[in-house]
Amino acid sequence: MIVDSVTGEPLWRPLLYNEGCPDALPMVKSVAPPNHTVCSASSTLCKLVSWWNSDASNKSAAILLHQADWLLWLLHGKIGISDYNNALKVGYDPEIDSYPPWLLSQPYAQILPSVKAPGTPIDYLSEGIRTQYGFPQDCVVCTGTTDSIAAFLAARATKPGEAVTSLGSTLAIKLLSTIRVEDARFGVYSHRLDDKWLVGGASNTGGAVLRQIFTDKQLAELSEQINPAQPSPLDYYPLQSVGERFPVADPKMAPRLHPRPDDNVQYLHGILESIARIEAKAYNLLQELGSTPVQQVFTAGGGSKNETWIKIRERVLGLPVRRAAQTEACYGAALLALKGCSPDEI
Repeated sequence: MIVDSVTGEPLWRPLLYNEGCPDALPMVKSVAPPNHTVCSASSTLCKLVSWWNSDASNKSAAILLHQADWLLWLLHGKIGISDYNNALKVGYDPEIDSYPPWLLSQPYAQILPSVKAPGTPIDYLSEGIRTQYGFPQDCVVCTGTTDSIAAFLAARATKPGEAVTSLGSTLAIKLLSTIRVEDARFGVYSHRLDDKWLVGGASNTGGAVLRQIFTDKQLAELSEQINPAQPSPLDYYPLQSVGERFPVADPKMAPRLHPRPDDNVQYLHGILESIARIEAKAYNLLQELGSTPVQQVFTAGGGSKNETWIKIRERVLGLPVRRAAQTEACYGAALLALKGCSPDEI
């Protein structure tokens, strides 16, 4: 979101995380290092540059906020504060804990928010919100994180080689690694997690594709009729629409969901197995690029409820796959706030 740095009013329409601004990609590539995370049409920096190149007015009064930053501003009242997880795709470098020189030298650098570690106390809850909803006076608001990182925290994966696959509307992968890996050619990037790295990416495949074809009731009933030990001969690439981000970065990739067999059990089996193959390809790619090898996968999101799918994925991945004890990202966000919230630090 590009908002007024005083009032918080939007100065441009909000852009979703997976929206692309290909018009800005050449300019971003001309200033960023080769294959940097921002060198993707859907990166936050491309969104910022696209706005900067438009006929927008009030550039001197503008500031960039991610959705978490904006929501937290409504709670604490200090505008222009982000965290280094959300700020990664605008170009923030969590390894040096700063925006890099190549970014700070650009004219639009003035729009960038200040950045703190996730879970850092910002301020007490604003009085109006506190009294309206009955929160205690010492209620503190902390910086946030991204949804997939919050899901990783909720799963309590703590050792290098442990990974979390979030199977919601899309498929997001996070692998705890001692080595930072980034390559925009494949949609791979690394988030900082204390002294380690969460390496991964997000595919456009996932549950949203299933919901286009089957109802929840059908998914449950058909899944019970699938033999997860039997490989499916069907080869699909399930996408909602044209475009893939990871493990293949191809904005022109078309969905592949045919041929469709007459038997819906076979069809669902083929889709579930194909998504599992994409997940396996993603983990293999991370290892090829130099990350710590994956040893165990925790699964979160709506897809974690499907036992048949878990067994299919175990066979395809060749790894133990277990449902996380806590599968909701909000639980991980609460853990992050609990870890970082100390009124003495404000």
